[in-house]
Amino acid sequence: MGKHKFLVHEDGDYVGVAIEDIQAGEEVMGVDLHSGKKFQVTSNHDIPLGHKIALRAAKKGEALIKYSESVGTVTQDIQVGDWVHTHNLKTARWDYGN
Repeated sequence: MGKHKFLVHEDGDYVGVAIEDIQAGEEVMGVDLHSGKKFQVTSNHDIPLGHKIALRAAKKGEALIKYSESVGTVTQDIQVGDWVHTHNLKTARWDYGN
């Protein structure tokens, strides 16, 4: 498998961030930026550079954790290896209590 293709920002994050394009069906390795812990995931979708890959399953309505905090709400069930983006995540960034 070789080098890592995604980074995990904080322990407990639900996603990693692709540092290269990832192909559907590709078995990829990621690394935690702080601990160096390695993760191995098979991608369910093509995932572009800078986009997120799921490291754990999440149900619709659940908060998605990145940077050790909620970054949004899951809008469709997510499986390990899924591409996580605007099609299955409503960002908390623009939600000012509405």
